[in-house]
Amino acid sequence: MADAPTIDAPRILVIDDAVTMRRYIRNIAERAGYSVVEAANGLEGLERALSERFGLFLVDVNMRQMDGYRFLAEARKHPEIADIPAVMISTEAKPEDRRKAFEAGANFYQVKPVEPDWLTRLLTLLLGSPSDV
Repeated sequence: MADAPTIDAPRILVIDDAVTMRRYIRNIAERAGYSVVEAANGLEGLERALSERFGLFLVDVNMRQMDGYRFLAEARKHPEIADIPAVMISTEAKPEDRRKAFEAGANFYQVKPVEPDWLTRLLTLLLGSPSDV
């Protein structure tokens, strides 16, 4: 098990309306040494993304106020956050859902449930190891 995240650990913004999913992802990421910030919907996520620094967005599809597709499309319009990698994590499993995610700006699409080992490997691939910071 990794130490607690350092201040310089790569920061992840988890955007999901389900508090249990946000906590699940937070737990996995923090055990791996990453720093996590949560948002309950795309609108809150966009506000945080524009005011704080992140290395990765993990985004759900179905949320009130602003869904994940719209969050990604809006984020890609802002040069200061347009290049931040984004992974869409959703229960939606149809090819159409994947297509819409990639068109909105997702770099990767994963259907829930997310296995802890898979997520840890993905975070390391996209952000590097927190111990390398």
